[in-house]
Amino acid sequence: MCSLFACSKLSGTIIHGLVLHRTRSATKLSSCVFPITQSSLFRSAAQKQGQAGLARASEPVYFPEHIIQGLPQNITHPPVTSKASAQSVDDNLKKSGAVKLQEITKPVIETTSSESAIDTTTVPAYHRGSKYDRVPYWQKIGRWKDITEKQFLSYRWGTANDIQGKMKLHDFLREALPENIPQNEEHQHIRTRDDFIKDVMDGIDRAPMSIRIPPHIVSSIDWTKPLEDPLRRQFIPMMSGFQPDHPKLTLDSLHEAEDSPVEGLVHRYHDKCLFLASSHCPLYCRFCTRSYAVGANTSTVTKSSLKPQLRRWEAMLQYIASNPVINDIVISGGDSYSLMPHHLRLIGDRLLAIPHVRRFRIATKGLCVSPSRTLDPEDDWTDELIALVKRGRECGKQIALHTHFNHPSEFSWVSREASQKLFANGVTVRNQSVLLKGVNDSVETMGSLIRELADNNIQPYYIYAGDLVRGVEDLRTPLSSILTLEQQLRGTIAGFMTPQFVVDLPGGGGKRLAASYKSYDRVTGKSTFVAPAVKGGETVYEYWDPLASLPGNGGDVRDEL
Repeated sequence: MCSLFACSKLSGTIIHGLVLHRTRSATKLSSCVFPITQSSLFRSAAQKQGQAGLARASEPVYFPEHIIQGLPQNITHPPVTSKASAQSVDDNLKKSGAVKLQEITKPVIETTSSESAIDTTTVPAYHRGSKYDRVPYWQKIGRWKDITEKQFLSYRWGTANDIQGKMKLHDFLREALPENIPQNEEHQHIRTRDDFIKDVMDGIDRAPMSIRIPPHIVSSIDWTKPLEDPLRRQFIPMMSGFQPDHPKLTLDSLHEAEDSPVEGLVHRYHDKCLFLASSHCPLYCRFCTRSYAVGANTSTVTKSSLKPQLRRWEAMLQYIASNPVINDIVISGGDSYSLMPHHLRLIGDRLLAIPHVRRFRIATKGLCVSPSRTLDPEDDWTDELIALVKRGRECGKQIALHTHFNHPSEFSWVSREASQKLFANGVTVRNQSVLLKGVNDSVETMGSLIRELADNNIQPYYIYAGDLVRGVEDLRTPLSSILTLEQQLRGTIAGFMTPQFVVDLPGGGGKRLAASYKSYDRVTGKSTFVAPAVKGGETVYEYWDPLASLPGNGGDVRDEL
């Protein structure tokens, strides 16, 4: 068996990039070798016994002489597991020209917790930074300066320390922000901590989404530059950033309620259903498509909440079972992370038991915003997911996890280990991103995100143009932005790791490739699409650029609409 991503446990050190060939009698390295440039980035996975689920060699690892010559100088000498096993393997490999690891002088990159261990001349820019070493990055937050790694990786600790609600955010900002805030062109009036906090509090009063931010994301925001930080822009509104909603906007812009034969079940596509199991999430995004239902009520929106109730789920499952045309289900919400582990198993097993359901996807932003749960040995959610995937494979049905990273800064070493655990346990993970102004709308940032996903064995699946959602016009981009991004990025990474750039059409037209527009007027910002496979092709669907992106801030267009 050949692995292009071989990881061997050697005195707490990971060696990457070596093509490993395993035979019945021994493990050895072939002559095919890739440069070892990212060893320090994942070394933590081998040090954490069992949690990351990485493959670990049970015998000593041997290197042919020609490979030894190219390895770094800063080395250690890992011990062999046992003399007898070493002798047995050695006898089998003497003829191959390989030598034992403890007999050579430069086989392994030295294990160290220093940031200097990363070779910044060879590691891509999007991999750099202390968050990719095993450092307690959460301890930069004053209230968590004494929190240990074990505590931080506890999902129970994480949920207990969410920043949830307006007043908790107010208190946190007063602790975390510097007295003086670096100026920003978009928010020139904000100069002090008090200015920033007041702007945020006023913004929350106007926003359609409530506040909930888990510790991983809180610790990933640069609080020294809060106005510019891309994660802050996604999850914390500011009154001064609000722009008037587009006149064509509606609260349920995708008309999901109209396509719901049963409460919480959206049946828009011929053979696919959206199973909205809950309206709760581990984090609330400002730009949420389902701001009409997700999260707590706000000052501006009374939610059509979808409670995680067995009675409601039963009606949805009966509808699916009674419609043989349905073979594909997306379990979402809200967020599937909000389901109790036994509820995840219940829904999954019921779907597996329906003969015509051939595949389903479990949608959660949890891997992005609360990755510690995947590594927490005291939490059963990931164990249930892995077991469910295995049962699906046994009966020939595909189960995948769909997640939602929008920016490279959302990754840390915890995210990487969590992703690797899922990969090592056979869980297919795909990512859906939303294109957001000031967050990921540059070629450099989106390209870095795509590569970060690919390097973590997460398939970049969709890049969405922002939906017409209330209160987030400052985050939406014109259609021309997503068209330009696709043009610039396609061909820079392998085709199977290149996402589809799509628009989820207002009015229920479903997902269409952004470049498949029927017409696009860049003066009015109006683009049109048809969806033959969804609504027969007769309905023309309209997508509208944000008014602020149009000439004269779209004043003439606003008057006409």
